[in-house]
Amino acid sequence: MCHRLLEDTRLFDLKKRFDEDLAAKTKAGRCPECGGRLDVANYARKPRGGPDGHDLRLSFCCAAEGCRRRATPPSVRFLGRKVYFAAMVVLATTMQQGVTPARLSRLRGLLGVSRRTLRRWRLWWAEVFGRSPFWQAGRGQFARSVDETQLPLFILEAMGWKNDQREALLRLLRFIAPVSTRPGLSSWPI
Repeated sequence: MCHRLLEDTRLFDLKKRFDEDLAAKTKAGRCPECGGRLDVANYARKPRGGPDGHDLRLSFCCAAEGCRRRATPPSVRFLGRKVYFAAMVVLATTMQQGVTPARLSRLRGLLGVSRRTLRRWRLWWAEVFGRSPFWQAGRGQFARSVDETQLPLFILEAMGWKNDQREALLRLLRFIAPVSTRPGLSSWPI
């Protein structure tokens, strides 16, 4: 079931390694603003919905005097500035699709997320993500037409959710990783 994925520390360790790989690619580059060298400038997060030890957001800062622009790589663990881990936002939103009052109550109790937060997550997927240029370009990778009200469930199913939930979740998180650094999508209150 979905909640087991959120308790799987091996999954969190794997996502951390994916983030480290994404960070290494960013570090190998130069400052997007001035072309200067990038120095490590990781920062602490206080994410909810996961194990301890996964609270460091990998990031870099330009070393050039006067620039100091931040270069934060995409992430499969974090969804922009959201308080909860990306996997929790995905799974909680997926579990809401076709929700009954009893299921919603169980979901809220299991994850410790308010009804209002769950509602914002649904709106973010349907209205912000579903209408974003990122999704408009990416939706062509899927064979059938998409009803944006069925996001993220549609993507999970397309990624093989029925066969291997863990792998499907990882595929989805890798697919949406660019969103984790896009101001227009990740800064929407969620």
